[in-house]
Amino acid sequence: MSSLLNFLYHKVDDHTSDTSYRRPKIGISANRKEGMSCIAEPYFQSVIMAGGAPVLLPVTTDIHALATIVDTLDGIILSGGGDINALYLGEEPAPEVEDTDPYRDEYDFLLLRLAFNRQLPIFGICRGHQVINVAFGGTLYQDIHTRFSADALKHSQEEARHVATHPVILADIPSGLKVALKSPPQQAISVNSFHHQAVKDVAPEFIATATSPDGLNEAIEHPEYPVFGVQWHPEQMAVAGNEMMLDLFRYHVGLANVFAKAKRLHERMLTIDSHTDTPMLFETFDPGRKEGGKVNLPLMEEGRLDAVCMVAYIPQGMRDDASLQKAYEYARERLSKVIDRAALYPDRMGIARTADDLRRLKREGKKAVLLGVENGYAIGKDIRRLERFKELGVSYMTLCHNGDNDICDSAAGNGEWGGLSPFGREVVAEMNRLGMMIDVSHASDDTFYDVLKYSGKPVIASHSSSRALCNHRRNLDDDMIRALASQGGVVQICLYKAFINEDADNASLSDAVRHICHIVDVAGIDHVGIGSDFDGGGELKGCRSANELIQITMRLISEGFDDESIAKIWGGNLMRIVNSE
Repeated sequence: MSSLLNFLYHKVDDHTSDTSYRRPKIGISANRKEGMSCIAEPYFQSVIMAGGAPVLLPVTTDIHALATIVDTLDGIILSGGGDINALYLGEEPAPEVEDTDPYRDEYDFLLLRLAFNRQLPIFGICRGHQVINVAFGGTLYQDIHTRFSADALKHSQEEARHVATHPVILADIPSGLKVALKSPPQQAISVNSFHHQAVKDVAPEFIATATSPDGLNEAIEHPEYPVFGVQWHPEQMAVAGNEMMLDLFRYHVGLANVFAKAKRLHERMLTIDSHTDTPMLFETFDPGRKEGGKVNLPLMEEGRLDAVCMVAYIPQGMRDDASLQKAYEYARERLSKVIDRAALYPDRMGIARTADDLRRLKREGKKAVLLGVENGYAIGKDIRRLERFKELGVSYMTLCHNGDNDICDSAAGNGEWGGLSPFGREVVAEMNRLGMMIDVSHASDDTFYDVLKYSGKPVIASHSSSRALCNHRRNLDDDMIRALASQGGVVQICLYKAFINEDADNASLSDAVRHICHIVDVAGIDHVGIGSDFDGGGELKGCRSANELIQITMRLISEGFDDESIAKIWGGNLMRIVNSE
């Protein structure tokens, strides 16, 4: 063996003995030229310099191949290149549009969708910046000088690619761009420029974070998702020694590192969403497909979510015998449909009745479904129905919904009983006996305290949040949270807009994380979890369906929570009460 080959082999062997650090894998979309998938070296050099491991992604529209590749990545960079076909804007191509490549367009949009569905951090550069904007509903100027302004700056420079030729002005708002650039004291930074298409209308929910002096957009980002783009080419400047431009790559690699850690955590810990109303969709619902709902197998697989509690929701109705019988039959029918649908996919999912079932399904690589009943109206005045629900596999029952029933007063009711009814006290005792968790979400404050008084086991609030942060009757105040915690209970933070932010239109994932942190401060790490209320109105900016729940993990990591604490929030705390059966 030659000494040169020996030297190379020694380098490899010395490296493999050091497993203390794994670089996040950053996929870089390729360009397509003369039958080759290729990329300018500064892209991958910048990623390496920033601490990442670059992976060149071949230009292919084979969605199965792309999905397999994306599943291995921790972040994506959408690179520069030719013009975007105006047909993606719903417009006829302008004469000024240059070298469009329909195959590259299709590849980029497929790649972006796959990455976003899995919540990978996404960084768009030049064309990639424009692809992000179009993909999320924004528009473009097909040609700056004929569609924007003849007096626009020259955005296609002739100088060397690493040379800065004009300034961009940073928006006077908090932004990830400013964080990435380490809050430069100046309001303007100098960049290069190589484009004649440009962002016109910024995509809904995205914010503009920089503009050029002529008013053209130079940077966008989503305030909740880890998605941002810049119009210039920072990779060219970064490899030439510009530390500020390299900081953009360090920022993206940092986000990817958090995502990589979140993925590893989801592999080890058991993640449970304690409340979804998905059975309401089951007339035409197929859990193996993405069909309108916010919870199904593909979404759970993309979001690395292990288990959900699917509840039979029954709206409060009349309390005569016929209406009560109808409510009971409806609840059983909904739950039976969940069981039937799960049986269609025995290799991918199963019904969990116990904590051991949850752990077993996790080991088998299957998704778990717990069953619940939302509104004790379903048992009417017949306590024997509790045992029938338990035999069907029901793990918990929410005592009421939006209206008083024969069990108790609702937060939205008229205070008929002053808390639990006499029958309600019997229900609490019977649920304790059966090992069925008692859920106090939707209950009035008086009912809440009565349940704590009469229950011999910990109780849950399957989908409630903090009243101190959002003053809604459905939430729990700090005294209630402490009281629940003192008996071993858990508050499962709800992602319903009006329970998270009094300005519901602006309710976001950031708000939900504040609720989690607040309850940890008030009651400790052992008394908080997550109950999305997906398919029952739950959704926030930054967390709209089961595949996006991994965002909560990423935020908790960024907030400084350790692995054990995150595992408790994501299911460990709830499992303690499931085990109390």
